[in-house]
Amino acid sequence: MVPPTDPDVASRAHDGLTRRRVGDIDVLVRPGAGTARPLVLLHGIGSRSFSFAPLMQALDSTRTVIAWDAPGYGDSRPLVTATPVATDYASAVLALLDALALTQVDLLGHSLGTLIAAHVAATTPQRVGRLALLSPTLGYGIAPGEALPPAVAVRPAELAELGGQSFAARRGARLVHDPDRKQDATRAVIAAMATMTLPGYAQAAHLLGSGRLLDDVARLACPTLVAVGAEDVVTPPDIARRVAAALPRQTAVAPDAVLFAGCGHALYLEEPAAVAARLDRHFSEERI
Repeated sequence: MVPPTDPDVASRAHDGLTRRRVGDIDVLVRPGAGTARPLVLLHGIGSRSFSFAPLMQALDSTRTVIAWDAPGYGDSRPLVTATPVATDYASAVLALLDALALTQVDLLGHSLGTLIAAHVAATTPQRVGRLALLSPTLGYGIAPGEALPPAVAVRPAELAELGGQSFAARRGARLVHDPDRKQDATRAVIAAMATMTLPGYAQAAHLLGSGRLLDDVARLACPTLVAVGAEDVVTPPDIARRVAAALPRQTAVAPDAVLFAGCGHALYLEEPAAVAARLDRHFSEERI
């Protein structure tokens, strides 16, 4: 059994990382002295910026890396609409880039974050140099005004009923393959999930319900890497393979999704060094 963890401890400053407020969004930043494009990280529905800390510390130290707390997460201001779609979150990303005076970045989305990252890259291709989609989720593609699928609607309802700590204790370990052996990763997942609040989590559930990842992937113009944990039971490898197959041929940097052996959904926490090495290779390659 994995010991409980204090989410306040998990969200404090990590070596080499600083927290900043940029407009409506809180970000975690690891500055770099090089000339490479900054890398922006977009977390999943049950995660936070600080979940990326081990990955940020493992990535090429010359690159500036920025992880956001999505609208309604942590101290980031929720979106205005109660039922946002990918365009609303993409607008928040672009506002963040504008506030940071970043004309072009590399972009990484994990899980729910892939719906946002792919939409930004598809709709404003001039702002994204290279893209990585980790543990991608397809979204349910519901129409505006349509009820959320039961599997999605139950999430914010469960959070409201249980509160963050119990909600995380019930759901968190499923994101890690062999959680009792990978206790640090499991504690980190639970710590982030325990900070979930409404309305931010409910808004993110609407993004999951309305998202259409394959539609955006089909119109990407930038080199794109798709990767997933080989043991992921949340967004299994077959989903990642569908995403990789949907990429326009000129944008795919690998013929199939890249699998990380022995990893589950939280692959960047389970094997941060291995994931960082593959990402560094992707983001440093010449444009195809």
